[in-house]
Amino acid sequence: MARYVVVLASGETELRALPHLVSHLQGTKVAVRTPPNGDIVNHAERIIKSIWYEDSFHRPDKIVVLIDVDGKQTEDAVDSLRADLSVRLPAAINVRVLYAYAQWHLEAWYFADATNLRESLQRDLGRVDTSRTDEIENPKLHLKNLLRPRVYTASVSEEIAGTLKPQTIEGRSPSFKRFVETVKNGVDHGAERDER
Repeated sequence: MARYVVVLASGETELRALPHLVSHLQGTKVAVRTPPNGDIVNHAERIIKSIWYEDSFHRPDKIVVLIDVDGKQTEDAVDSLRADLSVRLPAAINVRVLYAYAQWHLEAWYFADATNLRESLQRDLGRVDTSRTDEIENPKLHLKNLLRPRVYTASVSEEIAGTLKPQTIEGRSPSFKRFVETVKNGVDHGAERDER
């Protein structure tokens, strides 16, 4: 039986793109949930409770909270949420809650498969260093600029994600590799300790 993993991510872009980016994982069924207005910090507890209680026959094996850290220190972005949830989630919710992060935004991961991204966009990627994708500042803005005059939307993000090779991204983006490891193997890369 396939492992069932729910990824809690910030918005519609992740909801539509992540299934393509984890499509290579064998033996793992991934569902993506998003909070209202992309506010994971204030809605994670409620969403995790609803995931746990909505279907007692098909509960997830683990929940992965994916956070865009926007270039901040990972510990700053993850630790307060981890500490808050470890206190606020009742013991009856017996599921591992793990944490992963995109160093800036999910769009940075797209640049790790520069060949397919270039083909998808039908244009040169400019002066972005595709060998250091986790260090691209504001990759979403860079992608928006590359798409002009086309508007960047969640459906465009999904379209782009569908053209990329997750294995290539995994080999070139450390934060994507950590995210995949968290989904696949339950390794918590949000920080050093696992509270649940």
